[in-house]
Amino acid sequence: MTNSALLVMDIQRGIVGRFPENVTADYLTRVGTAIDAARATGTPVVHVVIGFRAGHPEVSTRNKAFGAVAGSAAFVEGDASADIHPALTPQPGDVVVTKKRVSAFAGSDLDMVLRGAGATHLVLAGIATSGVVLSTLRQAADLDFGLTVLSDGCLDGDAEVHRVLTEKVFPRQADVVTVDEWVKAGAERQAG
Repeated sequence: MTNSALLVMDIQRGIVGRFPENVTADYLTRVGTAIDAARATGTPVVHVVIGFRAGHPEVSTRNKAFGAVAGSAAFVEGDASADIHPALTPQPGDVVVTKKRVSAFAGSDLDMVLRGAGATHLVLAGIATSGVVLSTLRQAADLDFGLTVLSDGCLDGDAEVHRVLTEKVFPRQADVVTVDEWVKAGAERQAG
């Protein structure tokens, strides 16, 4: 798995808080399992977060996704909404990349970090399936990365959209597996 990197995207307090606690508790446990497995196999863990400067100078009012946060403290460094959820706190050796738009590559140095690590294959987990995961998958495919999506390592506010993406759309450009399947495959590669 050393040519892979696990991208854990937008799992921040301000985003996780939009979902019921009974949903997020199991979800965070699953993503934590994927992170632990990545670390155990030497796979780089990259936490990707959305973040802006105070006053949101990067955000145009024409941007439907982010225009509503302009002028607030949302997702500004130092505001609790921008913090990575404490259940998935980065550890020494993890990398944190800040992006400015939906895709993990938009307005970030993610491509440089991945190339520096020698990563040619990305494993994607994050919130939301229809947001950061979809946008990052599309851009990563165009950049010729191999891709795996952890279907239950992704979360979306619309269960049907999540299902269609993970069952019908993502398989065109990525392998789609569960966290348990990915962990088991990594353990078998380590033992083999």
